[in-house]
Amino acid sequence: MNTRTLTLALGSACLGLALWASALPVGHADSSDHELARQALQQGKVLPLRTVLDKVEKEYSGQVVELEFEAEHGEFVYEIRLLQANGTLLKIKMNAVDGSVISVKQRNQH
Repeated sequence: MNTRTLTLALGSACLGLALWASALPVGHADSSDHELARQALQQGKVLPLRTVLDKVEKEYSGQVVELEFEAEHGEFVYEIRLLQANGTLLKIKMNAVDGSVISVKQRNQH
């Protein structure tokens, strides 16, 4: 099993996310992970992050606090952690190709 994970911790969903492919941190990713994400976006294999975040913002309330882009077994997935006003943390797993929601898990912080 070869899993490549890119993690992007966000203070705000509006922090220049349209430039995500060129701005991913290297703390949790090596250069091949970054290159994989960039190529997938350029080749139209995945939706731009802004498109995915727009969908999340329409369907769920809260602040994006973490985002992961994974390529596992040839499938691309966005994992988004969203903190809601009531303290609930949502972990939303989305298909990076079509934006469909794969799963939503929630954890109350109280």
